[in-house]
Amino acid sequence: MKTPTNTSASIVTRNMSDFTPETGNVYESIAIISKRANQLSIKLKEELNGKLAEFATTVDNLEEVFENREQIEISKHYERLPKPTNLAIEEFLEGKVYYSTPEQEAEKNA
Repeated sequence: MKTPTNTSASIVTRNMSDFTPETGNVYESIAIISKRANQLSIKLKEELNGKLAEFATTVDNLEEVFENREQIEISKHYERLPKPTNLAIEEFLEGKVYYSTPEQEAEKNA
């Protein structure tokens, strides 16, 4: 997954009126952002688990378990990435999120 470089990894205070031009409703915008954040979170988690699985060992003996440097570095990299919520907000504000409502779907099908 390509991570945008202009997204802050820390919390930013937002003006709620910035979310209304696209949908006309703050609550609808927040619902769209939360669904997109959930999609991003699932994608990041699958990506991380896939990379960590490459270094997984099948040894169950505690004496043979050791720190895997690659796993630690990968985990640290993912910890430094912006949170999915921040990514979703930036995508929404930049107009990169596609969404449709049931009313729009009904109009298309009629």
